[in-house]
Amino acid sequence: MPDWTYHPLRGAASALLGERRAQLTALRLLATIGSRPAGARLIARGFGHRHPPERLAGEVAGVPVRVRLGISVPPSLAHDVVRAMPPLGAGVVEVAPVTAADVDTVREAAAGRSLPLVVGACDAAAQVALKPYVDGFTGDDDPRLVRVDGPDVGAAAAVLEEPDAVVLARPAVLVEAGPGWFARVVEAATPTAAAPVLRDVGRDPRRWPAWWWALLVGLGMTGAGLGAALITLGPVLLWYDRDYLGMTLHELHAANHHLVHFLQHDRITMAGTMVAIGALYTGLAVGGIRRGWGWAREVYLLSGAIGFPTLFYFLVTGFVEPLHTATALVLFPMFVAGVRRAPHTPRWRLAPEGPEPERRRALVGQLLLIVTGAGLFVGGAVISVVGLTGVFVPTDLTFLGTDPGTLEAVNSRLVPFVAHDRAGFGGALMSAAVAITLLSAWGWRRGEAWVFWTLAVAAAAGFLPAVVVHGVIHYTDLVHLAPVYAGIALTATGLLLARPYLCARRD
Repeated sequence: MPDWTYHPLRGAASALLGERRAQLTALRLLATIGSRPAGARLIARGFGHRHPPERLAGEVAGVPVRVRLGISVPPSLAHDVVRAMPPLGAGVVEVAPVTAADVDTVREAAAGRSLPLVVGACDAAAQVALKPYVDGFTGDDDPRLVRVDGPDVGAAAAVLEEPDAVVLARPAVLVEAGPGWFARVVEAATPTAAAPVLRDVGRDPRRWPAWWWALLVGLGMTGAGLGAALITLGPVLLWYDRDYLGMTLHELHAANHHLVHFLQHDRITMAGTMVAIGALYTGLAVGGIRRGWGWAREVYLLSGAIGFPTLFYFLVTGFVEPLHTATALVLFPMFVAGVRRAPHTPRWRLAPEGPEPERRRALVGQLLLIVTGAGLFVGGAVISVVGLTGVFVPTDLTFLGTDPGTLEAVNSRLVPFVAHDRAGFGGALMSAAVAITLLSAWGWRRGEAWVFWTLAVAAAAGFLPAVVVHGVIHYTDLVHLAPVYAGIALTATGLLLARPYLCARRD
């Protein structure tokens, strides 16, 4: 999961601001975002564990908490920490040590809090002054409170095995491990079961688990993409295409010698993106949803929530493609079943963080994959808008050696036909981009080799056909292909950096 202390950014910020000021800046940014409802939900999905097991609930200084895991900070950090912690998965904030001189600072920090706030008071005057404003008081001699300075997730999880023990992280933990530390501790302390096997499910579809349905959607998307590629490399146009256009392939070629190749390049890139989505959904189903990762279900849900509605682009383009519609109608009920079925029992196995240099390189790789996914989403949105409006970009018209008016003069349905392919590709690219971005943001854990291979296969399926088809048809404009080359470079570099971390042996 993303780490706000990842080395290159932290080093750059420290060089400009100083180490302590850089840490405070990051903390205040988290506090600013987390104090808003939408921002809190975003951070919670990225860093937090929103549903910790009941066995981790308890109390601190007589105050009930949903998870016996929190942070202990000095008064100078209290205001920002109280606002930053709720979406990160912490259950309590301790401010210590506090003297009479810190009373006003703690009062201000306690106002509007959404987490229990306890105080380690150094004198009776401070305790009397703060009693109406805080939830309780702690002492250094309480054996149930274990304050930790190191980022060892396993050690913290082991402490939580004691039913009354409470783990309070010092600020140094966030500096070394990042705010995702709380979620990793909760995951390590969550009871898990053995992974299910296929024969345990049975043959009745009504009893199939969510990950089966998600897997079927992934395999269906892969099959549909491969089928679309075979059609494009073979007849190019099916009967309904010819009926809609009122033209044969030879007539299209006679109208413009580059037009058939242009249609092929659009459809091959679309087919490759469909296979990439299939690979992403298959990986999420088998590696994530099957093993009870709640974030994997959300990645699958958000990606599909963007992809399936793009079917209605036909309301703008005017061309309804029967196979596209049939594929969506068949897969959508499976998609819904995959989302609506009850979450699975946690079945993950966590690996230790391993060597620090390995983790740092993996975090750089994670950043590159997130940037790639975000760039693909922007590209998909732009392609969708272009496909639904102007249809062609300048490099397209240069390759074709014509203009939209000339094409419309040949056949009034020709431009809407191209628009359907172009806009559909943009919608599919956005769907894939969401899955890539969120899988990279939420699934980055040592030993989760399926994350590496899912992203690698999806990248190969999406990028390679696009490069090959452009080369084959000699549409090699550097401006047009620059985003593809940049995506390949970023993805390849990111995966190479992260491979030792993601593919490490769990034992």
